[in-house]
Amino acid sequence: MAEFVIEIQPDVPVTEGVIELLASAINTTLHQQKITPPAELTLLLTDDKTIRQLNQNFRQVDAPTDVLSFPDGTTPPGMDMPYLGDIAISVPYATRQSTQAGHGLVAELQLLAIHGTLHLLGHDHAGPEEKAAMWANQQTILDQLGLSHVAPVEG
Repeated sequence: MAEFVIEIQPDVPVTEGVIELLASAINTTLHQQKITPPAELTLLLTDDKTIRQLNQNFRQVDAPTDVLSFPDGTTPPGMDMPYLGDIAISVPYATRQSTQAGHGLVAELQLLAIHGTLHLLGHDHAGPEEKAAMWANQQTILDQLGLSHVAPVEG
């Protein structure tokens, strides 16, 4: 049976258990969004300096952020599955946000992995209607994962 290939690249220390929970959050998101396997994506767990550089290079914003998504959606030559794209999460930024939001770091990382995956799939939150739809999908997935208490920090 075809599955999703979720490559998680930790540039900062995280446990294998955290990596498994993030892969599960992404897998749940892909299934909830009715994406048909096989498909592949990459999640980079990094620091504020790296995410700030990515934000500057790709969005012309000279500041760190919590999560960035780089949709692809092509099937590279020699590959037999579509590559959905790349997600980058700043673990230190997520740590600060989890404290502010009042939930644990792992839950925040799961939220950001879901959020980043939804962006790869074409969701956005630029306008009120888009945001309502994206937040509803995000909440459905959080509920499925037993994370109903987790909500994004608005800012």
